[in-house]
Amino acid sequence: MTDRPSAPHQPMFNLPPMTRALLVANLVVFAVMWLLPDDAADTVVALLGFTPARYGAAGVALWPAIVDPVSYQFIHGGFAHIGANMLGLLAFGAGVEQRLGRWRFLAFYLLCGVAGAFTEYAAGPGSAEVMIGASAAISGLFGAILRFRAFRRGFWLLVVLWFLINAVTGVVGVGSEVEPVAWVAHIGGFIAGLLLYPLFVRREFAGQ
Repeated sequence: MTDRPSAPHQPMFNLPPMTRALLVANLVVFAVMWLLPDDAADTVVALLGFTPARYGAAGVALWPAIVDPVSYQFIHGGFAHIGANMLGLLAFGAGVEQRLGRWRFLAFYLLCGVAGAFTEYAAGPGSAEVMIGASAAISGLFGAILRFRAFRRGFWLLVVLWFLINAVTGVVGVGSEVEPVAWVAHIGGFIAGLLLYPLFVRREFAGQ
């Protein structure tokens, strides 16, 4: 009597590769920032966080102004901040990556974060507040999720609820332990997700 082959072990979190890579990248950056002395961490935030006023100043072509719309997405202000954003990535990333593919997903994710940054800039171009975190990119993923067929019947209700939740948390100040909630950037990322998703989705998933 021969033994039956055992079923292959399934990982608890079967994340697609780019979602997993983004999760790891955010956690690694957070760990490095946490280990740095406070002065060094503040310098990194000042250089690689997104500061709207930098784009209206002389020397806008300097390298921080070029990389900041992307680099700010990987810096977080505390455990609650990164915890909330990584839970969002876990919740929304796999479904979106499945429909876009890994490299389109990465481009889509980063573009939503960039859109969030420049929405914040448009709302306050002279602001010296430094914005950090992946919230705008995560908001873009949620916007993409709402384009799935399963959510179409309740689309506008979910959109209104999302705007209300972000407005309330922005006023109350729930979020990063270092910076206030950049809820305007969330709106920019969310709208980018809604609009860009059809341009990035793979043909076999169009309309699903």
